[in-house]
Parts: sequence; C-alpha cells; structure tokens
Amino acid sequence: MNKAGKFAIASAFILGTLGWLGWVGVSESKTYYHTVQELSTLEGSAARHRIRVGGDIQSGSIKRLPGRVDFVIEQEGHKLNVSYVGRDPLPDTFVDGAQALVEGKKMPDGHFVAEQVQAKCASKYEAAPGQKKPGEAAPPERPATPATGKS
Repeated sequence: MNKAGKFAIASAFILGTLGWLGWVGVSESKTYYHTVQELSTLEGSAARHRIRVGGDIQSGSIKRLPGRVDFVIEQEGHKLNVSYVGRDPLPDTFVDGAQALVEGKKMPDGHFVAEQVQAKCASKYEAAPGQKKPGEAAPPERPATPATGKS
C-alpha cells in the first residue's frame, strides 16, 4: 500500500474516533428536567439518564450523615427522598423550606442520588419593608419638611 492510502486510512480512523468521542461526551452530559411526579413514571433508558428535579426542602428532613446529606423535596404534594453525595459544599441557602434544584440519577428503588444541589431561600429575595416589590405600586412618599433657613 502506498503512503497516500496509509495516510487516508489513518486520517479516517482518527476522525472517526474523535467523532465517536464527541458523540459519547454530548450524550453523557445531557440533563433532563422532570417533576417529582414524573419521576415515578420513568422507565427504561429514560430512568437511567442524568436528571434535574426541583422542589421545596421539607422542614425537618435534612440529615447530615458521613459522606452524604439526606433530605426530602416536595413539589405539588409529591415527595422525593434525596441523598446528596457530591464533593462541593452545600450552599448557605440550603435550609428547611428553601427551593432546591438537584441533579443526579434515580435509583431503581425510587431514591434519588444527587451529585449537585442548588438552593435559594425565597425570603432572601423579598423586598425590604417599604420597598417596591415587582408589579406593585411605589410606596407613598413622606411629606417634605419645610426648610428652616438655618445653616
């Protein structure tokens, strides 16, 4: 076989390998968002994909154990038991009643193993007393005090 033929075969092999690695990387990094209620209906390959689920952290459900943190999220009356096993520390806003978005995989027993947790506390983002909230009329202004003319 001549040099051009060997080069063409080697180039095709390299490009094919790079294409396959790219396809596998993209398919493995996909994350699908589901509701807590939808998780119970997932079967087959859909249940094995990386999943993102959101809800409110149930009060009193956070249990810090060696190597993991267990808690329950609620959404529209449905509950999901979650174990966080990620390496990153949990955010400061991860408290009872906060909204949480967990990312990970559903186990065959229905338990959810999260590798990432994002949390926000709704009260932290409310307007301070006397400030305008989105979609609300501005608070009434105080009457101006007359100037005394003194310096």
